[in-house]
Amino acid sequence: MPKNDNMLAILWMLNSGIKMTAKQISEKLEINIRTVYRYIDALCASGVPIISDTGHNGGYSLLNNFIKAPLLFDIEEKKALLQAAVFAKEAGYPLSEALGNATSKLKMYSNQEQESILSRHLAGFDVINRMGDPSVQPALVELEQAVANEFSVEIDYRTSHEEQPENRVIDPYGMVYWNNKWYTIAFCHLRNEIRSFRVERILQIKRTQIRFKRSKAFSAREFFMQNLLPDLVGKDGLIPLIIGGRSESLDDLCLHWFLGHHLKERTTNQAIFLLEEKSIHTYIPYFLLSYGKSIHVIEPQSLKDKLVDVVSELMEYYQIQ
Repeated sequence: MPKNDNMLAILWMLNSGIKMTAKQISEKLEINIRTVYRYIDALCASGVPIISDTGHNGGYSLLNNFIKAPLLFDIEEKKALLQAAVFAKEAGYPLSEALGNATSKLKMYSNQEQESILSRHLAGFDVINRMGDPSVQPALVELEQAVANEFSVEIDYRTSHEEQPENRVIDPYGMVYWNNKWYTIAFCHLRNEIRSFRVERILQIKRTQIRFKRSKAFSAREFFMQNLLPDLVGKDGLIPLIIGGRSESLDDLCLHWFLGHHLKERTTNQAIFLLEEKSIHTYIPYFLLSYGKSIHVIEPQSLKDKLVDVVSELMEYYQIQ
């Protein structure tokens, strides 16, 4: 067997609670006794608390059924898991308590040298995210269970343009975290179609006895992104948006989640995007205003006119106030 398989086999044997000698292990696994010593040393170095008793009734044993801990992670894997947990917690991960328990075990079952290394790497590693609404946590937990076990939930949901919430039954197909917000992609029984629901707009949630079957080919991520950023390749009526300006400002525009998706060409002092006319005259003007004089619209002229109109309206509004 490969080295890792033999080491895992040793752990399972020691976890039985019966002391085993190196000779017994070597015979059981059909490996050289010196190889057993090397594997035992490697396990001890990785933080596994193996007790070695000498004498007539001596042998190897594990301290307190240590096999229950995540043993087979090396120091780089432990570091990656602990740092990834920082991201997850900051995003409002629904199983934060379980995640905290898991990371505590990773630290607890590390030897002193590993613990020191992990502490150093975590001490200078932070993630700053916009504080989410803690009230969404119960809904996230319920949705996670519904997605995994494929049962429908009944929700009271308030859209952005409705004052009163609407009662719906949905089949949650998946959960997506995007732009500091949680969404569930679900089939809506009321609308008879798959939709995206912002979790923070779910005022009440209750599991039902209804079961559903999600297609294995369905991807919540792909559905969400396709609705957010539809593919416009080959679509008629697209208009080129040409923007000039400072290099750093153009870099920022090209990295924007929406404009970057529609970027067609970038030169030293220009960026060319291909967009629908509706987007250019509704969303884009208000976004570009924040860049001030660091950029300038080259084409289309209609966007320049729209920017002038927007600024004029703002000036008039604040002059009245």
